Amino acid sequence: MMKGSRMAGQLLKQLGPRLFSTATLGEPATEILTTGTYSSFFHTTTTKTGVPGRTSMAWVRFPAVGVRHRSTMAMNKEGEEKEVKTGSGSAGGELEGKAMITSYWGISPSKVTKEDGTEWKWSCFRPWETYKANTSIDLKKHHIPNTMLDKLAYWTVKTLRYPTDLFFKTRYDSRAMLLETVAAVPGMAGGMLLHLKSLRRFEHSGGWIKALLEEAENERMHLMTFLEISQPRWFDRALVFAVQGVFFNAYFLGYLISPKFAHRVVGYLEEEAIHTYTEFLKELDNGNIKDVPAPAIAIDYWQMAPDSTLRDVVVVLRADEAHHRDVNHFASDIHYQGLELREAPAPIGYH
Repeated sequence: MMKGSRMAGQLLKQLGPRLFSTATLGEPATEILTTGTYSSFFHTTTTKTGVPGRTSMAWVRFPAVGVRHRSTMAMNKEGEEKEVKTGSGSAGGELEGKAMITSYWGISPSKVTKEDGTEWKWSCFRPWETYKANTSIDLKKHHIPNTMLDKLAYWTVKTLRYPTDLFFKTRYDSRAMLLETVAAVPGMAGGMLLHLKSLRRFEHSGGWIKALLEEAENERMHLMTFLEISQPRWFDRALVFAVQGVFFNAYFLGYLISPKFAHRVVGYLEEEAIHTYTEFLKELDNGNIKDVPAPAIAIDYWQMAPDSTLRDVVVVLRADEAHHRDVNHFASDIHYQGLELREAPAPIGYH
């Protein structure tokens, strides 16, 4: 008991200055004040003659739960409080014209405009992150599996293709959405592991962290584009949950064991993506899938012509996948030569 009392006394001694402060007030201060986050308790002392002498006050600070998220007040330049509203964007990242405000911390969203002076409406990417896709890339390049590890990677991807063919058949829009949810995983997982490796070894990554995260972001933008064209059904979403849970953990472990195997798997996965988009184009050309106007997000992200259609979008998506194919086969080749990725500069911006 004595030991516990001493520990409580030491704890109170340490926390007392943070939780309590005293102040001496005059006679009029005789009531208990309560604010949203503070409560003040007054204790009045008396003199020997029975006349109230002074009043001491102890402030107790209670946690302001949710204040950060519920507060709608900000200070303007003159120090006066004003009510503010926070704007929100749509699912695709498009701003809906609502006023964005300076936060309590003094952070204000940057206002970006296009070259013609009109306001940039996407918050998920900026004009300097857009690019024109290089559609002249060789789509028929293929890495012939020679080693046992390469053959294992090749047949792993081929095996995964059969259930997707059986499930989606000719629904290439839904198939592409699932493909992009899978294709966006390796870059993030590999970039994360390289990031941790760079921290552990106190060494640079040769730009490969950025290159892999750039790949993951590009694949995610593919998905955001398809969401503007068609919405996944409940069983599509359920399949994504299952596939992502299995694939992320499997790829994470695979990358830890053998990065050259992991990158080779992605290289072959991108080859399958090229095949999928080629079949998608055939369905569009045959009229089996309606060639609707291209989504606005795709036009801005790939700097496409305003009158572009879904076919044009699929063409640039296929070109992106071909570039990702080359990057991952290149990364695997670096490991096969007994080198670290950091020893070969990463192809940053290679879309």
